[in-house]
Amino acid sequence: MNYLTILGSLTALVIALTSSIAQDSHKSGPFQGAKANTGYVTHTTENGNSVLTLSDDFKSPDTPDPHWQVVDSNGNVYLLQKLSIKGDKMNRKITVPKYVPDIAKVQIWCAFAETNLGEAAFEHAVK
Repeated sequence: MNYLTILGSLTALVIALTSSIAQDSHKSGPFQGAKANTGYVTHTTENGNSVLTLSDDFKSPDTPDPHWQVVDSNGNVYLLQKLSIKGDKMNRKITVPKYVPDIAKVQIWCAFAETNLGEAAFEHAVK
């Protein structure tokens, strides 16, 4: 094999992988709510797992105990990880448990006040 053949093969592989990743990515609508009203969330599949990632412009609400919460297409609600972690950091990316069948909405839930701070919906439920 010569250099150009190898380079062409690698380029084709990168394009195929990039297309595969792009097809498996879903962007929600914007967060809307009283406290969580900036940014959006992206759903991807990584190693067979559903992963949710907050956009860079998402701002954590100034509340005592914000959590990730998802709602499936049947209206079932799943309270997941804390949004805020030690050192004023944030869980910007989480892996959704396998028992969640699909995701129609992502909510930021205040576990202290037991209230929805804001939510972002997908056009179609994602798996």
